[in-house]
Amino acid sequence: MNEPAAESWDRELEGLFLRVGRRFSGVEPCRRMRDYVRGLLGPVGRKNGWQLSEYAGHTTPDGLQHLLAGSRWEADEIRDELQHYVAERLGEDDGVLIIDDTGFVKKGATSAGVQRQYSGTAGRTENCQIGVFAAYASARGRALVDREFYLPKSWTEDRDRCRAAKIPDDRDFHTKGDLAKAMVLRALASELPIAWVTADSAYGQEGRFRRLLEQSGVGYVLAVPKSQFSVGCPRMRSVPRPRPRPGNGSHAGTAPRGRASTTGRQSSCPPWPSTTTRTGPRSAGDGHWPAAA
Repeated sequence: MNEPAAESWDRELEGLFLRVGRRFSGVEPCRRMRDYVRGLLGPVGRKNGWQLSEYAGHTTPDGLQHLLAGSRWEADEIRDELQHYVAERLGEDDGVLIIDDTGFVKKGATSAGVQRQYSGTAGRTENCQIGVFAAYASARGRALVDREFYLPKSWTEDRDRCRAAKIPDDRDFHTKGDLAKAMVLRALASELPIAWVTADSAYGQEGRFRRLLEQSGVGYVLAVPKSQFSVGCPRMRSVPRPRPRPGNGSHAGTAPRGRASTTGRQSSCPPWPSTTTRTGPRSAGDGHWPAAA
């Protein structure tokens, strides 16, 4: 990145800080938020309280720790502000909402939601926390726009453990699919222009998730286990591999390649139908592509 681009990026980030800062009560929490985010984006070896504070020029991590544990601010309000910002800067009529989860490897058993479970980040079962995320992508760029924290049954069935980790008593168990559906509904109700939703087979295999997308009138490209093509889902068919364009050997269409399947084979998505000439929501079955996994 050259110097003019870096300066432009810095000005844009400062503008976003000012915009989000109104969601904090007081100047000091706003400054700490700015220092915290800059530390997360900066060249800090380990993103812990001490090193982030040192990077920001603080003598102790007390201020940043208070921001995370004691300051009064609503994360959901900041999420809504972020979605407004992303819609303004990156919004396109053919924008895509991407759903996926990731794991955060942890030691010990006291961090909220931690247990031995599969982590896509590590590629194996690890002692970790799991978050489900939504990202928005268009030709203008991409950004995370929502998140949900996965709390396993081993936690929701042990209220004493939840209280020790400061998890509210009214927090119940929800599957990752339930969390994904809640984020999709929020995104569709936001200012984000969304033509497509895409996810891997962890979500594509859930009939309720697919039905939600169809009922919402939004197109989707989902990976689905091959077993569901023959039982319980008569509308599904295997997606053919697009033919290469003459001369360059590339795959036809603008859709991304399919995710790696559970059987070790790769599935490809077809060209996406054009959205430039459409008006109103799609009907069920129009623009819906379950890709074999």
